[in-house]
Amino acid sequence: MKAKSFLLGITTGIVSGAAVILFTAPQSGTALRQNLLENTKNVKSKLQDVQYELNNVKQSITTLKAEVQNSMPSIVNELKDNFANFKTQIEPEAINLKQEIEKLQNSISEIEKNIPSTRNNE
Repeated sequence: MKAKSFLLGITTGIVSGAAVILFTAPQSGTALRQNLLENTKNVKSKLQDVQYELNNVKQSITTLKAEVQNSMPSIVNELKDNFANFKTQIEPEAINLKQEIEKLQNSISEIEKNIPSTRNNE
């Protein structure tokens, strides 16, 4: 709908501009008819160019949409596979880190238990 409004606006502007120029210029009837005919041909040609370009844009958008629709499932599946692989690769490291943290917590607990006994000896 927006393209239709755009084309209507361009057409109206071109036609009204051509009409104002043609009717304000002093010309004979023959010259006026000739100018009207030329301007009408120019306007038609430009409108055909605009329509051709709009069709090209529409076709490009349709092609892009189809490519995205065809590509998205494979991209999503690839991302899921990569995430699953990453998760399995880091799982052993996560287990090692948990064990190291537990060891550090145990060491801290032992140090905290020994601190009061060393204070009492002083």
